[in-house]
Amino acid sequence: MKSILDTLLSEGSCQTTASALKKTVLAETLSGTGPFTLFVPDDNAFAKVNLEDVLNDTKQLTETLKYHVLEGKVMTGEMMTLEHADTMIIKALTIRVKDGEILIDNGKVIRRDIECSNGVIHVVDAVFLPRLSGWYGDCGCC
Repeated sequence: MKSILDTLLSEGSCQTTASALKKTVLAETLSGTGPFTLFVPDDNAFAKVNLEDVLNDTKQLTETLKYHVLEGKVMTGEMMTLEHADTMIIKALTIRVKDGEILIDNGKVIRRDIECSNGVIHVVDAVFLPRLSGWYGDCGCC
């Protein structure tokens, strides 16, 4: 079984996330022991938002990607019982279940329970954006 990073690198529909991870220290983290849960935006999710500035700023990119990672392995069954899950930046993702679909923050889980040697991957249809001082949402209107 491959690590989260190796699994992601071989996943054809998530190459933007794979490329972004390789630019940060998270590449090493997600190759490590774990366990971790990674919510991976597919390439279509990245195409819906303009993150050019984020992708070119290592600090913002790292914080954005950390907002997609949970410490520990959270499979679908457990996820469906949660309302919130703390990410690596200690900001909680909101989790809801509606008509059997798992909704997380502004997106939906579209592929579940891709098991890896050091955790699990869930593919999502949105990029989760943390509120960072001096960056996204600083105006207080979002």
